[in-house]
Amino acid sequence: MVVKPNDPFDELLHRYRGLLFSLCSRFRHRGLGVDDLIQEATIALWRNRDRLLGLGTGVQQAALVWKMARNAVIDALRRTEETEALHEGYDKADEDRSLLHELHEAIEKLDEPDRTIVAMQLEGYSYEEIGDELGLTEKNVSVRLVRTKERLRQLMGVRTRK
Repeated sequence: MVVKPNDPFDELLHRYRGLLFSLCSRFRHRGLGVDDLIQEATIALWRNRDRLLGLGTGVQQAALVWKMARNAVIDALRRTEETEALHEGYDKADEDRSLLHELHEAIEKLDEPDRTIVAMQLEGYSYEEIGDELGLTEKNVSVRLVRTKERLRQLMGVRTRK
């Protein structure tokens, strides 16, 4: 596939690459490697690209990317013979609540204004809007978010690939 510059789907993948990597890293021990799981998730997102791109950036898009990617990963693992069977009481919603709780706990450990910046981004505010509200430049908001996301990964024990 040839990626065109400024391709909206490519931008979507770039925006959520950390989320995809984090999700797939959590399941890698169950039979498939992270790259295989990311590929499966990407295919699912591609099939639903019109719906995802129609939402615009924000919390709804992020939540739908997470849900579609997670379902694609679980489906891929179920198709793999090496996969551990999910226990009988497995509950996707319970897993989601657990991950959200873990994320919220990590966010609470952040210092201000990083906690506010993350909260505003999760609510769908643009870098410009966050900067205006907190008296920061867009560039400063961007840099702080990159550093804060790395801190959140550390707090949550998520390994990053380099």
